Amino acid sequence: MRIVIKVGTSTLAHATGLLNIRRVENLCAVMSDLKNAGHQVILVTSGAIGMGVGKLSLPARPSDIPGKQAAAAVGQCELMYTYDKLFTEHNHTVAQILLTGSDLRCDDRRQNFQNTLFRLLELGALPIINENDTIATEEIVIGDNDTLGAIVATNAQADLLILLSDIDGLYTADPHTDASAQLLQRVEEITPDIEAMTGGAGSKLGTGGMHTKLHAARLAMEAGIPMVIANGQEPSILYDIVAGKPVGTRFVSKGAKG
Repeated sequence: MRIVIKVGTSTLAHATGLLNIRRVENLCAVMSDLKNAGHQVILVTSGAIGMGVGKLSLPARPSDIPGKQAAAAVGQCELMYTYDKLFTEHNHTVAQILLTGSDLRCDDRRQNFQNTLFRLLELGALPIINENDTIATEEIVIGDNDTLGAIVATNAQADLLILLSDIDGLYTADPHTDASAQLLQRVEEITPDIEAMTGGAGSKLGTGGMHTKLHAARLAMEAGIPMVIANGQEPSILYDIVAGKPVGTRFVSKGAKG
C-alpha cells in the first residue's frame, strides 16, 4: 500500500512551539515499521514555521510575511535534522522535497516532481514533503498543508491519505464547546450539512482547520483515494488506520471500498 501521511504542527510540537520529542520519536518509529511491513510511506509535514518560532524563542507566531519566512528558514533545518536522525536510527533514508503552488500548477514541473517522487520510492527512500515557506508567500498566507497532502496523494497515485491532527475526526459540532457533538466515522459525500460542521483555524502554531481538511477530502475522494482524519496524539493509531479499523473519520467515495 502507498500511504501519504500528513502531520500537523500540533502533532509535532508542544504549545510552546518546541518539539514534542517523545511523540515525534514514536511517529518516526511507527512509520518506519510500516515501511518494514512493505508499505510505501510519503510524509507531508507541517511545522517549519512553528518550530522556527520555538527555535528563535519568539513569543508568538509572526504575523508578517518576512517574519514567517525567517521562522520557516530556521525551523525547516531543525525539522529535517530531526527526521533524518530518527529515521536513520531505524535504517531508513529520507529525502526532502520542498514545493510551491507554481510547481504543482506547471505541467512540466509537476511531471518532474512525480518522476522524482516515484524514483525515490523505487529506491526505498521515504520522501518528506513540505511547502517551501521560505520563498512562497502564497502558501504561507493559505497555510494549507492539508490540501498539499491531497495533491501529493493524487500525484503519487496513493492508496490512502491520512491527516493526523489534534482532533479525533469530523464531529457534528465543535467538541470543545458542545458536549453533544458526535464523531462521524464515515463520510461518503461532502454535503452542505457536512460543510456547515467545519470551524476555523486549529492551533495557535498551525494555520489549518477542519475546513481545509474537508477541501483535502474532496480532492482525495474525486481521485478515488480514501482519506482518514485522526488524532496524532498516539502515533500507533496509524496501525489501526492502515488495517482499515474504524478510527477517526474515513472519507470514501460512494460505492468505493475502504
